[in-house]
Amino acid sequence: MRASRIKHKLSQDEPVLITQLHLLDPSLFELTSLMGFDGIWMDMEHHTYSLETATQLMRAARIGSSDILARPANGEFMRIGRMLEAGAQGIMYPRCSNAAEAAEVVKWSKFAPLGKRGFDGSGADMPYCTMPVSDYVQQANENTFITIQLEEQSAVDQAEEIAAVPGVDALMLGPADFSILEGFPGQFNHPQMQTAIETIATAAANQGKHWGMPTFNLEHAQQLLQRGARMLYHMADIIFVKNGLEQMQQQFSQIGFTFENQLKDSATHYTQGKKS
Repeated sequence: MRASRIKHKLSQDEPVLITQLHLLDPSLFELTSLMGFDGIWMDMEHHTYSLETATQLMRAARIGSSDILARPANGEFMRIGRMLEAGAQGIMYPRCSNAAEAAEVVKWSKFAPLGKRGFDGSGADMPYCTMPVSDYVQQANENTFITIQLEEQSAVDQAEEIAAVPGVDALMLGPADFSILEGFPGQFNHPQMQTAIETIATAAANQGKHWGMPTFNLEHAQQLLQRGARMLYHMADIIFVKNGLEQMQQQFSQIGFTFENQLKDSATHYTQGKKS
């Protein structure tokens, strides 16, 4: 079974960098993984692609070294096992409310005695019925990575209890949804946001767990690392593509080319953490 790059690096107290891919071209997943990113965030909470499509994208990523961190929608516990069987190394669970819900995520992500995940064995993670069942179960439990997202104040208030759940590896603050739900959309420097970060960082440290969040730029990443974060999520393919196309337009406009750009607002407004 393929070992988790993220879990190995975190065990050495090394930071990991995860980027998000929205576009559904397997070549993009293959390219990103071959470039050695620690993880690829596969968002099946918001995007419309099927588990069948996700399986093909995960297969492409296995060419390289990146872990797949797959995010189901809140409450989709039965989908977790299928994501792992398809080749995801980790689960990012959104909108977690309390420790009992986090324990439910562990239950469906881990085999007994740590959980109650069902066995199949015919997927890419075993791989394809080629391992003794006992070895597979042990290695799957050791390598499967669970990140719990906290996205509202009531959940952040229970960060210590959630971090204490056996099998939870990391906490993650979701700054966009947190800011929206708490009434200050897009204000990522808001005092309540900063307090939430400190609460999560303290809870993770107290329970010997890791934590992280999206990072807006290099300076922000350094600040998070200094606060103990080891899982940083940065940018997405659609932003890279837009920024690259804009750069080409800017260069060629200097020699007389003109463009009808209907998307003139910068895609970096969100990623730089500016107040809206």
